[in-house]
Amino acid sequence: MQEQLDQSIRLILIDDHQLFREGVKRILDMEKNFEVVAEGDDGDEVISLVEENDPDVVLMDVNMPGTNGVEATRDLIEKHPDVKVLILSIHDDESYVTHVLKTGAAGYLLKEMDADALIEAVKVVGQGGAYIHPKVTHNLIKEYRRLAYGDDSVDSTAEIGYKEVEYRKPLHILTRRECEVLQLMTDGYSNRMIGETLYISEKTVKNHVSNILQKMNVNDRTQAVVESIKKGWVKVR
Repeated sequence: MQEQLDQSIRLILIDDHQLFREGVKRILDMEKNFEVVAEGDDGDEVISLVEENDPDVVLMDVNMPGTNGVEATRDLIEKHPDVKVLILSIHDDESYVTHVLKTGAAGYLLKEMDADALIEAVKVVGQGGAYIHPKVTHNLIKEYRRLAYGDDSVDSTAEIGYKEVEYRKPLHILTRRECEVLQLMTDGYSNRMIGETLYISEKTVKNHVSNILQKMNVNDRTQAVVESIKKGWVKVR
């Protein structure tokens, strides 16, 4: 895993708001293993920029004049399936997110993100994983349960598959503190919000999240949350 983290990730930024794009680039430039190789302000530019610069990840705004991010992602994935697209958006509506992810995007990040979330998302997607903003993950899970089971209630069980799974903390694998962090991840909390809720530093939260992923043998937060719900380890509330 450490060897993967040390590999350079080449990026292209596509966003029609130059000020926002400059802010994102400034954050990415602080990471020694990130290299922003090109920028653009229109979805029409994406394919040519990719072919000229051979990036690992394309960070793309979803709402742009001309070809929007949804159409551009679909076209790009068809021609260059190895390129990972991380969508940047202001929309957290679950139906909208689902529509965007169906185009083949590997990640979905809200523009209200903090710097740590941006860096984490790029690392996860650049290494071949999937990243969905914690707030969006929570909304998607709630909508999935509502559509699949007509379940809008909050109780001590989680219906997954064809059976009802009793809620129980995974104390056979995780510490009590890690169980608390896992539940807050399911609730859609960012690392900063988890730290504020549990009165611990953001660095400590990151260590807990890393331990959770390792113990659960999953690659990212989204997988951890989904698996935890399936096993009845967390409440969807």
